[in-house]
Amino acid sequence: MDTRATTPPTDARTRILDAVERIIVNKGVGGLTLEAAAREAGVSKGGLLYHFASKEALLTGLLQRLSDFVAAEYAAGVARQPEGPGRFARVQIAWAFGESDCYPGEDRHDRAAAVFLAAFHHDPALLDPMRAVMARMKADLLADDIPHGVAMTILTATDGLFMAHLFGLYPPTETDLAALRATLDGLLERPA
Repeated sequence: MDTRATTPPTDARTRILDAVERIIVNKGVGGLTLEAAAREAGVSKGGLLYHFASKEALLTGLLQRLSDFVAAEYAAGVARQPEGPGRFARVQIAWAFGESDCYPGEDRHDRAAAVFLAAFHHDPALLDPMRAVMARMKADLLADDIPHGVAMTILTATDGLFMAHLFGLYPPTETDLAALRATLDGLLERPA
């Protein structure tokens, strides 16, 4: 009897979405065709069409999976924070600064960035599931029992870090990141 641990087989839908993500990361949305997705996933075109009837359906599935992942990671980060003012702000700051208990990892972060750009390029409405997650995060921040301006500063600063990475606008130095982190943490330490 073979007692080696084995990885359970990945379902076809997951393999297809993983393949689509790889194609987008490596070739952009222009490289995404139904044929390329089927080939990369190791399924027939008919098998792909069973799960996803079009390129839009592939992108919609990919964005929904990403949105579900972000929502779950955010909820897990919130659950790890103590109750009280600033709880949601601390989660967003931790995530933005790559802390291991909240951050999806550099590779996942880079793949998410590629998916965001591809979806936006193809059809901005595809980002609606992610917009809903982000709207929830903003609402949590605004209800976090911290001043409105502090909440918006944290939201804008953490989103700015993501956008700088997403578009390669500028590489923040360690000094930049340390100063920004100290400032954001300091905002949470001030009484309301």
